[in-house]
Parts: sequence; structure tokens; C-alpha cells
Amino acid sequence: MLQACPNGARTRAACAHLPVTPAELADAAAGAVAAGARDVHLHPKDADGRDTLDAEAVAAAVTAVRAAVPGIPVGVTTGAWATPDPHARAAQVASWTVLPDHASVNWHEEGAEAVAAALLDRGIGVEAGVYSGTPAARRLLAWPHAHRVLRVLAEVTETSVPAALTAADMVLTDLAPLTAPVLLHAEDAAAWPVLRLAAARGLDTRIGLEDTLHLPDGAPARTNADLVRAARDILWDRA
Repeated sequence: MLQACPNGARTRAACAHLPVTPAELADAAAGAVAAGARDVHLHPKDADGRDTLDAEAVAAAVTAVRAAVPGIPVGVTTGAWATPDPHARAAQVASWTVLPDHASVNWHEEGAEAVAAALLDRGIGVEAGVYSGTPAARRLLAWPHAHRVLRVLAEVTETSVPAALTAADMVLTDLAPLTAPVLLHAEDAAAWPVLRLAAARGLDTRIGLEDTLHLPDGAPARTNADLVRAARDILWDRA
């Protein structure tokens, strides 16, 4: 499965053509799905272009994207940078009026279990984010409901390519006891090498302006669809 991650926590200061508004996210998702993506991971934004878990912003983003890509699962972030207090994050999940199909929970963040429980209580799939170089995998494995996660996002944070590939092997080893599907990805300079590793291992993966602003040849990416097309070509070469 190839997931599109069209914006992430980036801002327009870092990427002038980053999709931010619900309409822009809908256009980006439509292009990514037409290019081959089969799932979408969004970061709803507030009026200042920053990540938010506010119910109105989540509803607007999810509704717009669902209308643009009917039948495609749509997920959002619950990253602590949007709402640092974990109890407040769980309360925001409980307040959502339009429910995404899934939401990511970073397992190294304080209160991950409470946020994940709030998602499960509402019937929202949990993407368990496990960052390399953290005790997140061990913490996830100790959670009594680990068997209920939709998938694990194995997130390689090292950006040096050799270090990233080593870290990817380590985090996959740590996650071996889990039976949930694993989506392996990295960012910046490591994004494409780790995507190729995911393809070689037969794992789910993702691509989009959240993870990299460049195509495999180093040229700037104009759109998320361009990134998805490049990823699709890599995955098809491995098929």
C-alpha cells in the first residue's frame, strides 16, 4: 500500500506550494490518488497554517478530502506539537464531529496510550508511530491493546542514508513481535532510499511533501502527485 502524506507539519515558509487549506488538501489528495496512492494522511491546519486537532479544522479537512477521493481511507495526525497536553489531545479526539478513518499516534510522546484509547473508543483506526532511536517500540509492545492497531508507522528519523538504512533494520527488528502491517518511511535525504528498502521488503510505505521536497533525482517536487508517481514507478519495478 502506498500512502500519500501531502503536507505534514511543514509550513508555507518551508514549501511555498504546500497544501494547507481544505480545498488545497482535496486537490492534492485527488492528484496523489490518481497517481497511485491508496491512502491519505493529513495534517489539518489552523488559520495561521499550523497543525491543529481542533474539531472544526479536522472536519473541514477530512470532509473536503473524502469528497475528492471517495472510497480512499483518510487519516490525520495527533502529534503532540499541535496540542502538548495529552489529556487535551484525548479530549480533542472525543470532540471530533467528523471522524477520520485512522489517526497516527506517536508512541514516544507522553500520553500516547490515552490518545490511542480515545481513538479506539470512537472507532478510529490507530496508526502507531514508532520513531527510530526511541523506546517507542518497547512501549507499544507493552500496551495491552497493541494487537488492535491498524498499522505501525516505522518512522526513520535519521537523514544520513547509511544511518537511516541501519536504523530502519533496527526498528523493523524491534517491531517483529507485532502482527500488524508495517508502513516504513523516512524523510528528507533518506526518504527515497528507505522507500526502496520498504519496496524490497514488501512493506507498505508512503511519500509526499511531508517527507521530502525532492524527487529521486534531486529535482524539486512541484506536487504530491509527482512524488507519488515516482514512488509508484519504484514499487512497480519491484513487483
